[in-house]
Amino acid sequence: MYIILHNIRSNHNVGSIFRTADAAGVAKIFLAGYTPAPVDRFGRTNKEIAKTALGAEKVVVWECAKKVQKLLARLKKEKVFLVAVEQHPHAINYKKIPRRKNIAFVFGNEVTGIPEKILAQCNCVAEIPMRGTKESLNVAVAAGIVLYR
Repeated sequence: MYIILHNIRSNHNVGSIFRTADAAGVAKIFLAGYTPAPVDRFGRTNKEIAKTALGAEKVVVWECAKKVQKLLARLKKEKVFLVAVEQHPHAINYKKIPRRKNIAFVFGNEVTGIPEKILAQCNCVAEIPMRGTKESLNVAVAAGIVLYR
């Protein structure tokens, strides 16, 4: 199981997702676009990610990928089933995501979500039904719900 974080803005969200990924047994996290990494290009630790991840950033394998579309194409060639987690008219309920051995969940920007061109590359789009007055969940909370399904 893999996670792709595309253009996530918040260090705290990234750290929280690392922590949940470790607990859920995620094999690798791909940090795409401008998503912050646990260590910058100069080898400096991102203290905000470390504070939230509580060490998970040191044990969960991660990779930076500036071009998410190239990453998705590569994973598809490797027979990874790509699931975009996004509210969309054609989205299925997250409880109906096909169970696959090689699966990657794509999570997008906290405000703008996942762009259509990226959704088009995925095998399916899944959403968490919203029953309250709010229209969405925090990306780290959504990741936890989907990973534990």
